[in-house]
Amino acid sequence: MKPILLDLPVPIITPRLILRPPQIGDGVVVNEAILESFAVLNEFMPWAKEKPSVEESEEFARQAAANWILKNNDEPYLPLFMFDKETNQFIGGTGYHHYDWNVPSIETGYWIRNSYAGKGFMTEAVNAITQYAFKQLGVKRITITCDIDNIRSKKIPERLGFILEGTLKGNRRKPLTNEISDTLIYSRYDLNNLPELVVTWKNHNE
Repeated sequence: MKPILLDLPVPIITPRLILRPPQIGDGVVVNEAILESFAVLNEFMPWAKEKPSVEESEEFARQAAANWILKNNDEPYLPLFMFDKETNQFIGGTGYHHYDWNVPSIETGYWIRNSYAGKGFMTEAVNAITQYAFKQLGVKRITITCDIDNIRSKKIPERLGFILEGTLKGNRRKPLTNEISDTLIYSRYDLNNLPELVVTWKNHNE
């Protein structure tokens, strides 16, 4: 099947979160969260070298919304925006990128606004999209990469039982300092021993 014909039912729902593709008009709330958290994002996220304008954030949301239809294997890939189920506040982003539908295999990444960090929301979100990747997308592998010094980021795959496959030495630069750094590669090949979490999405188990 051609990627453009893939049916990817959303939203993905967890006990505390709603994860859905970007929509027209999301730029304002996304921009607010990025500016709130920019000092942290700028330390490790290559896309956070400069503070974006609201228009730039809206442009990204629209390009991403289109890519959920087109399934192009390049930026912005398939981002998922995270919302607090109780308040509907935008709290961060995750999603899928660098996918190979022939295997199939997929990568994921994530960021969360400062006011929601340290409360388990990102662990919950990554657990959910890991389940979705294996159950809905049928992947054989999901990968997380992060800077070796990004302590908060690497705790997510470690909590969720991802295997540390290796370290890429000297293959990245830190956005803030331009210093050469290393990349950690974590992967999962199935859902064995993934912490239990109730996750649903449209057509689940149909």
